[in-house]
Amino acid sequence: MAKRHLRFRISNRAALFLLGGLALPVWLAFLLFTYFVPPRGLLAFVAFFVLLLGALICTLAPLAYLFGLLFISSRLYRATIRHALRQGSLMSLCIVLNLILRALHSWSVLAALVIGAAAVLVEVLSLAKKW
Repeated sequence: MAKRHLRFRISNRAALFLLGGLALPVWLAFLLFTYFVPPRGLLAFVAFFVLLLGALICTLAPLAYLFGLLFISSRLYRATIRHALRQGSLMSLCIVLNLILRALHSWSVLAALVIGAAAVLVEVLSLAKKW
């Protein structure tokens, strides 16, 4: 008996509202974590940056979608929530990686440029492949 894969499709508007609705609770969790948990230990360090990453993704993905709708009008580029989620995730990852390096006292301009170049390369490759 063959397995059937169920795929639930979610509209761009519903995904946008979901991300926007998640942004406030995740930011609130991040702020409560920074207020109540002392910055000691590896687990607190990891939890801080995971919460920050989630908050930034939930904030930047809808902004990337709206930016794509408003300012990029082209036949070749159609703004979808999948592209916006990837772009928001890449921007968030760049910010968090730079902050992690800064917290470890290992940040440099060269490291920031390499992280940014890697994000641009991933974005260009994904747009070329039409993921």
